[in-house]
Amino acid sequence: MRKRRVFIILFALSALVAWVVVSEPKDVTPSIEIAGAASEVTGAGVEAPVAGSALAALDTIVIKGRAPKTDYKRTQFGDGWQLVGGCDTRNIILHRDLTDSIVSEDCKIMSGTLNDPYTGKTITFVRGESTSALVQIDHVVALSNAWQTGAQQLSPNQRVALANDPLELLAVDGAANQQKSDGDAATWLPPNKPFRCQYVARQIAVKIKYQLWMTPAEKQAVQTVLSRCPDQALPA
Repeated sequence: MRKRRVFIILFALSALVAWVVVSEPKDVTPSIEIAGAASEVTGAGVEAPVAGSALAALDTIVIKGRAPKTDYKRTQFGDGWQLVGGCDTRNIILHRDLTDSIVSEDCKIMSGTLNDPYTGKTITFVRGESTSALVQIDHVVALSNAWQTGAQQLSPNQRVALANDPLELLAVDGAANQQKSDGDAATWLPPNKPFRCQYVARQIAVKIKYQLWMTPAEKQAVQTVLSRCPDQALPA
């Protein structure tokens, strides 16, 4: 019975995370729960950006200064990770981005290997009180940045969808994630330079999908990165 339960969990996770490429993480098809949370976004005219040039897409983003951070708190984007088919979003992203992951009966990733996109390091992940934080789930567009660039105008359901959207999430080195904090591209870029083009392209895709804007300094930083890779595509 125990083996059967583990098999069922692994099968469910595999169905949720159909593509696993750590060097260029791809998106996960949202579950019914996430799709339901995101339905209001679609209804408001917010659509996932189509694949194309990130540099061309950048010009479609509104440019203006940050709004005040007044009233920002993590709970504006939901009370922690959302449950999707019995598994929380954190563990779904870990399963997507780690290789050789081992899953417990209660749908937790117990171990695996991360080829970290932010630093280029290989990190051995082992779940535990003193080790879990070595791999963290980063919101590519920091939630406080999102709050100051248009998310205040989204509904609570839209903000929950944003915070749990696989397009917005990457498993990364914990120390690099802490160093990034709530920085945008003007204040922080991944130390792993070969990944920077993919990183800013993902930020563009998230900002387009949720109708967020950029500051002039942020756009300039993104343009500088993409000038070295003008054919960089948006995440599909």
